[in-house]
Amino acid sequence: MASIAVIGGTGDLGKGIARRLAKAGHDVTIGSRKAEKARTIAEAMEGEFGHGANEDAAQGKDIVIVTVPYESQEATLTTIRDKVGDAIVVDTTVPLMPPKVMRVQLPSAGCAALEAKAILGDDVRFVTAFHNVSAHLLDSEDYVDCDVLVFGDDIEARKAVVELCPGMGLRGLSGGSLANSAAAEAITSILIYMNKTYKADGAGIRFTNLAEAPTIP
Repeated sequence: MASIAVIGGTGDLGKGIARRLAKAGHDVTIGSRKAEKARTIAEAMEGEFGHGANEDAAQGKDIVIVTVPYESQEATLTTIRDKVGDAIVVDTTVPLMPPKVMRVQLPSAGCAALEAKAILGDDVRFVTAFHNVSAHLLDSEDYVDCDVLVFGDDIEARKAVVELCPGMGLRGLSGGSLANSAAAEAITSILIYMNKTYKADGAGIRFTNLAEAPTIP
C-alpha cells in the first residue's frame, strides 16, 4: 500500500479520490491551502485520514495527487514542488475557463499538463489523470462507468497510477505521452455539454475492444 497526499483534497474531486484510495487500504493525507480546513474535512470523512497544509501534506509521500481548479494550478504546484521529493505527482487539472466551460479552451502551451510540467521542472516525476471522471460520482458509493486515462513521459510512473485505479473501483488505462493529456482535458468540456444536453448524471468515457486492457471492476 502507498502513502498518498491529495492536495486540494477538500473539494468533491479530492474527497472522492481520497475516500476511494483509503477504502483500498492506502495511507491518505488530505491537504488544503489552510490546514484547519483540511483537518475539518478529514475529521468529517468516514475512515482514517491525515491532514495538513498542502506543503506539509506533500512531504514524504509515495504519490501526490493535485486536485485544484485551473486558476489555482500554478500557485499550488509552486507551493509543493520543493516538497514532493521522489514522489509521483499526479495532476488532475482541466483548463476550464468560466463562463464558457462547455467550450474547449486549451492554453497556449497546448495543455494544462505541459504548463504544470514547466512549473515543476524535469526532476519531478509527473503524470496526469482523472480528468474525465465525475467528481460527485467519485465522492459516493456509486459505480463509476468511466475509464481513467493516465498520461506521462515517465512510463513507470504512468504504470503505477494505472495500477491504483482497480482498488478505487475504476479502470485505468495508459493514454501515452504527457502531451496527449490535451485530448482528455479537451473532452471534459464536451462531457459538461453532454451532461447538460442529454440530462446525464456524470457522463464519462469508456474504451471498447481493447484485447489486453485491465478488467473493468
